Amino acid sequence: MTLALPQHDPAPRRDSARRPAAGGSPGPDGGPGARPSRPRVLSIAGTDPTGGAGIQADLKSFAAHGAYGMAVTTALVAQNTHGVRSVHVPGPAFLREQLDAVSDDVEIDAVKIGMVADEANAREIGAWLDALAAARTDTGRARPWVVLDPVMVATSGHRLLDAGAEQAVRDLAARADVVTPNLPELAVLAGHDVATTWDDALAQATSYAATSGAVVLLKGGHLTGETSPDALVVPAAVPGASPSVTTFDAPRVDTPHTHGTGCSLSAALAALRPQRTGWEEAARDAKEWLTGALRSGAALQVGTGRGPVDHLHATSPVLPR
Repeated sequence: MTLALPQHDPAPRRDSARRPAAGGSPGPDGGPGARPSRPRVLSIAGTDPTGGAGIQADLKSFAAHGAYGMAVTTALVAQNTHGVRSVHVPGPAFLREQLDAVSDDVEIDAVKIGMVADEANAREIGAWLDALAAARTDTGRARPWVVLDPVMVATSGHRLLDAGAEQAVRDLAARADVVTPNLPELAVLAGHDVATTWDDALAQATSYAATSGAVVLLKGGHLTGETSPDALVVPAAVPGASPSVTTFDAPRVDTPHTHGTGCSLSAALAALRPQRTGWEEAARDAKEWLTGALRSGAALQVGTGRGPVDHLHATSPVLPR
């Protein structure tokens, strides 16, 4: 397969309004009109009391990339490094109260969506995104960048959502700037069997991007081999043309401590996009960071199962051993 490497922002916005850059100097008083000192990034996801996945991992990923993190909870999950024990879903009404409480008060620069839990929650998130986009348009402001991590399949291969919820997630993908599926999740989105080779995975991602209009960050971590490739697949601007594909290779890290890698990568992508010129640059930096986090995860000694990555490996010194 021939890879066309874009030389510009591979994911143009669906609106033309320019957004102020985050991460610059806030000015002498930090008052109205001053740029924020950090991008303000919201996670919409479930919880992980052991801290390796969900909103806990997202907040650490945001902090590791210099973003101010916020979180809205879709589900309360009793889990640890061995697996999920039970899930409590407060419901879409309380979810919307949380979402409105944030957006009524805070200018959000980017949103990362993870576990939606069920169809009602997914539909409520979509309605909130639509309302937020309309409010921003009415006031001449660009909507936030949106990254969707479609949590649909458990590590065991078990489908986590019913058919209605899966369709609601597909509808959310139409509102997102980038979708970040692993191979089982891509298979559900695209309606195929799970890819077993990188070429098959690229073909699925390319087909899904072309038919859905979604930009796809394809993750190859479920495959085997010496390298662990990811790819940014961008729909063509001209109907009928092939999507462009940019690959990011890295040595595969031989570790069992991969809990929360999908959450963490998508959160890093959301935190980086307001600080980068395009999705290609943000994805490249996020993958480099995650590779280091994987290498450092075992030293955390968190749990006796499949442990988490070290989100702060590049920003905080470790304790002497």
